[in-house]
Amino acid sequence: MKANDQLSMGIIVERRDLDNRWEDYSWHPVAIIPGAAELENAMDWRLMREGEGWSQFHIGTLALELFRGETEGYRSNLSSSPPQIYVVLSRGEEADEPDVVPFLITACPYEAESYMESGEEIVEGVVMPPEIASWIEAFVEEHHVDQPFKKRKQKKAYDPRKGGFAKKSRVQENGDDRG
Repeated sequence: MKANDQLSMGIIVERRDLDNRWEDYSWHPVAIIPGAAELENAMDWRLMREGEGWSQFHIGTLALELFRGETEGYRSNLSSSPPQIYVVLSRGEEADEPDVVPFLITACPYEAESYMESGEEIVEGVVMPPEIASWIEAFVEEHHVDQPFKKRKQKKAYDPRKGGFAKKSRVQENGDDRG
């Protein structure tokens, strides 16, 4: 296994009808398909299932990449029940773009959280298939290095009774008050 590995994953999203004057649908990632083939065109979504008021589509395929520097996040994710693959979708802004566009998939909850901060992307976890969990666990076992905890020393607080941070002027040092 290399220092970073990757595996293609198909992204399945669900579109639900809304009774809302500002939005017609809600979009949510619901599953991934390990090893899925890429779509020929970003607009050629593949309908997977549908029911009354909802449809599920394969909207694209992205690479799930693993990096040595993120093994702590992978360990945290694998210890949760169930572990998740986090899907980041951006909203289509142009007329020729679909409503949502696959942007990123990650197994690191810390990376996923960083995309939640803007509020512009849709970020949700889907259940990690057992074979993907085994693959990630093997990567973590090979590459994880525990980082020792380093306690930072507390900086001394500013105390106005002891003087400021600036050096005394020459006038103050020499007692010379000529103008």
